[in-house]
Amino acid sequence: MQQGKCLDNLLEKIDKLKKKYNAVILAHNYQPGEIQDIADFTGDSLGLSITASKTDADVIVFCGVLFMAETAAILSPDKIVLLPEKNAGCPMADMITGEELKQLKQKHPDAIVVCYVNSSAEVKAESDYCCTSANAVEVVNSLPADKKIIFVPDKNLGGYVKQMTSRDIILWPGYCPSHVMITEKDIKAARKQLPGAIVMSHPECNEPVKALSDKILSTGQMLKFAKQSRIRKFIVATETGIIHTLKKENPDAEFIAAAPKAVCPNMKKIPLEKILWALEDLESSPDKKTKYRVTVPEDIRKRAKKALDRMVEILPKN
Repeated sequence: MQQGKCLDNLLEKIDKLKKKYNAVILAHNYQPGEIQDIADFTGDSLGLSITASKTDADVIVFCGVLFMAETAAILSPDKIVLLPEKNAGCPMADMITGEELKQLKQKHPDAIVVCYVNSSAEVKAESDYCCTSANAVEVVNSLPADKKIIFVPDKNLGGYVKQMTSRDIILWPGYCPSHVMITEKDIKAARKQLPGAIVMSHPECNEPVKALSDKILSTGQMLKFAKQSRIRKFIVATETGIIHTLKKENPDAEFIAAAPKAVCPNMKKIPLEKILWALEDLESSPDKKTKYRVTVPEDIRKRAKKALDRMVEILPKN
């Protein structure tokens, strides 16, 4: 944890460069608490995708993983998108390539492809629709009932969508390593530790975990539900980073992680110093070709944007 004058000096430098370049900091709910605290916007992948598309900032500093920064670059090609740690990847996104999706599509030429936003730009470009954990069910329900659907890459989110919609869905065997760490045993132990608590689980969790849960919610939905619930005890079955914001927004409530081991190492790769370094590197790169910049080839970007735009068009109005 940064302390005292050193922290103040660091924050002052970041703020100064943000103003100079009209930059905005976006942080995912799984980022370290100190990153969430200085971000202009925090949220899940859906909320951040929408924010990235609407912001009037010239520079987006994306505190998350590569596919998130790529998504921002796809939606906002006129903006400079910086990822303070270029090695912050997503194992689930890496479990399918654009070429593998092409081959799957050839086997099912009449199927509609829905890809989880946790995927590479190349995979998005091969897809018909994108979705997030918050709106996957709505996206699939909006599609013609007689159409087969290919859902990539997360088999757990896809299985949940299949259960909720009763649609004919072909699942790709991808998964989130952090979420599958959470087990049925963890949920039972957490219930003993915090009797009477509501168990909120992310749809990326395995089926036995979801079956033992009271609510299956995206991270953004968890934040909203916790604010509105009369019960003030919660067991949180997702990546542990969200508990920082849950506690901050609900100081009167009690939150425990279903599994403290459910940590995404890639989401913890960006300390405050790296945000400063990314902005400083921009300052020293007159041509804006900084090593922290994330770009997407134009042909891939245009095709990927169609899938993202279709997702946004069918978002629930609430």
